[in-house]
Amino acid sequence: MNKLSQLAAQVLERRSDEPALEFEGRWYSWNEVVALADKLTTLIDASGGPQNGPVVFIARSRGSAIGAFLALIRTGRTIRMVYPFQSPAGIVRDIEMMEPSIVVATERELKEEVLEGIRARGAAAISITEMDATHIAGFERSTAALPAALPAEPQIEILTSGTTGKPKPFAVKHEMLGTYFTGGTMALFGKDANAVELPPALLYYPLGNISGLFGILPSVLNGLKLIVIDRFSVKDWHQYIVKYRPTSNGTPAAAVQMILDAGIPKEDLASIQYFSTGAAPLDPRVQSAFEERYGIPVLLSYGATEFGGPVCAMSPDLYAEFGKSKFGSVGRPFGGAQIRIVDQETGEILGPGQEGLLQVVSPKMGPEWIHTSDVGVLDEDGFLFLRGRADGAIMRGGFKILPETIQEALLGHPAISAVSAVGIAERRLGQVPAVAMELKPGAQQPSIEELEAFLRERVLATYIPVHWKFVDELPKTVSLKVDRPAVIALFADQAQASA
Repeated sequence: MNKLSQLAAQVLERRSDEPALEFEGRWYSWNEVVALADKLTTLIDASGGPQNGPVVFIARSRGSAIGAFLALIRTGRTIRMVYPFQSPAGIVRDIEMMEPSIVVATERELKEEVLEGIRARGAAAISITEMDATHIAGFERSTAALPAALPAEPQIEILTSGTTGKPKPFAVKHEMLGTYFTGGTMALFGKDANAVELPPALLYYPLGNISGLFGILPSVLNGLKLIVIDRFSVKDWHQYIVKYRPTSNGTPAAAVQMILDAGIPKEDLASIQYFSTGAAPLDPRVQSAFEERYGIPVLLSYGATEFGGPVCAMSPDLYAEFGKSKFGSVGRPFGGAQIRIVDQETGEILGPGQEGLLQVVSPKMGPEWIHTSDVGVLDEDGFLFLRGRADGAIMRGGFKILPETIQEALLGHPAISAVSAVGIAERRLGQVPAVAMELKPGAQQPSIEELEAFLRERVLATYIPVHWKFVDELPKTVSLKVDRPAVIALFADQAQASA
């Protein structure tokens, strides 16, 4: 049994009436979580699938999903996560691609079309509910053949965030998760895993991506209680902070402006000493406004699924040493990670203060340099400052435009709360910029002429958008990142007209 499976087994030995997790206002005891895990394990064993056959897991962030996930990890099997927030046809395509012996899913995902896809594969199907598991009638036994190519070691194939397209599977070995996701990263952000009285951890990231693993595993494997909500809301987050008074906390970057817009009283966040955020860039003006209103330092971090999570962070210790002199930085590498900046055209390694593409060595994933499309700068003290993504650049008649430049400028307008700039196809120039915008609560909608004049004072003429659109809310992935394909789809009519 590998280390991660051993840790899951130890957690599932906690047979008591003590509360383990809360979902939709109800606390479930460890006895209930363990009972679900044991029943699911029994059903998997009875399914007849080979021990090394992969299991597909389709689950939203629910209480039962946590218990089921622990059970699957305990079995030592390869787990292949399928994105639940898609059509039944999309789920069937993923099942065909992932070739499971067994499919475990929350009840709402097992629609007739999905069951037909499972039947075609010959896999067994198990439904989980709060807090129970059962075989789907007619799907009790697996006759599925093993995939031609199986990993040598058990792994969890998680999903990328879906920021630039459909979430894609990415494999992380059990052994890596067991080694790196149990304590060290918690301490980095001011969370002492050995402290006696830690508040429950609030989980709202999707279970199947790196942020979900980063939220679940350190908490559960270190014995913390969980409060599970199916997706982030300022209301739920606010209630959690007021009730449990954590000394450190954080949210996705997109939620910081949402908190400011909600007008949460300063005293309600008084317990928080440090506020961490990452996974997407945070506009410096938003960071500054949050710090000024609440008096809480915002600690940024940088990571990716391909790195196995964060590799760079502004920790409390670094903030204590450097204070605001490194404002806007995502900190220094930690945990043995290395970062360098290279020239986008030549690959030459660049020195302090020179902007280029980031390359990363993440010990969690191996000794090789990982090439990224992220643009950044390292200063003379080794602090990283992000500038945007090269692969999101808009090519307008030979001029390269970084969307972040447009977004940052428009966020300086007093009426604008959030912006997404994207490239729209255009016959003559190839692409032209388009922006979708949210208004701040109570703000009067400015005219496009006013916004264009505002923008012309801050960016080059080539950066001025051709298409503008106000929306009630920018489309987002379940990780609370802006869903760029969905934003582009908002301008489908304009793109067709330009083609």
